[in-house]
Order: sequence, then C-alpha cells, then structure tokens
Amino acid sequence: MGKPVVIDFFADWCGPCRLQGPHLEELEKKMGDKIEIKKIDVDQHMDLANRYGIRVVPTLIIEKDGKTIHKLEGVTSADSLEKKLLPLVG
Repeated sequence: MGKPVVIDFFADWCGPCRLQGPHLEELEKKMGDKIEIKKIDVDQHMDLANRYGIRVVPTLIIEKDGKTIHKLEGVTSADSLEKKLLPLVG
C-alpha cells in the first residue's frame, strides 16, 4: 500500500490559496515522509482540474492507492488534515 497523497489545487491569483500554503507546510513538518504533497496550478493544468472536477480553489484532494478519499474545498487547517490522514498511514 502506498502513502496518502494530498493534492493542492491552487491559483497564483487566489488569496485563500496563499493562506493554505502554511497549513500544508505545517502538515509536512508533522507527518514527514508518511505523506506526499503535490501542488497543481489550475491555470496551468486545466486538464487535471477538469478531471478532478475542481470548481473552487483552493481544493485539496486526498488520495490513497489512486483512489480519492476526501475532497476539501476552501482553506483547511493542518490539524483537520492530519485527522483525515492519520487513519490512512500504515
């Protein structure tokens, strides 16, 4: 089984997206290599945004073994993310 992946769909012009960044950095410090974080700029990767049905930025997708487990729209705290990820790390 692979580790959970957090995909951050963002845009450079998005104010809330800039607020999400520090939460992801805090999460990365807390969970280290137990998780993987990927950042996807929706303006540069519309194909991926469409595939995941992204309509709001920031949106975080949590995947495990290629399956979407959670889709979170808006700014999400590091603590909330950690609570969702802990059951997924093995």
